[in-house]
Amino acid sequence: MDPRPAATRLDDLRSDDPDAVEFVRFCYQRRRVGWPEIYDEMCAVANRGLFRGYSAEDLAGHGIGFSLFDLPSLAALAYRVVEVEKARRRPVSVVITDASEAPAPEVGVHLAVVAATA
Repeated sequence: MDPRPAATRLDDLRSDDPDAVEFVRFCYQRRRVGWPEIYDEMCAVANRGLFRGYSAEDLAGHGIGFSLFDLPSLAALAYRVVEVEKARRRPVSVVITDASEAPAPEVGVHLAVVAATA
């Protein structure tokens, strides 16, 4: 794991093409996996033009290549984007307390459900 803070790792991405970073981020958000599994998702997204309608040829203009020779740089970019995305996720903490020590719920608190109208 990279011991640097997330802000520093985010600076690493600023030197990359913004569309390339957004493409990898888009693929990661569709399927939260790391390398090499994300490569399959990136290929599927490129083949279907799911990211802004970009094809594999369009992405090549932004530094995203899917050939064997392009894999080292694509893997490095994917690693950096995934690390930043993981750091952005809000940490969750769970506190288990004895039910007898739990505060009583406030009176007058209601949940409202809003139905969407089409």
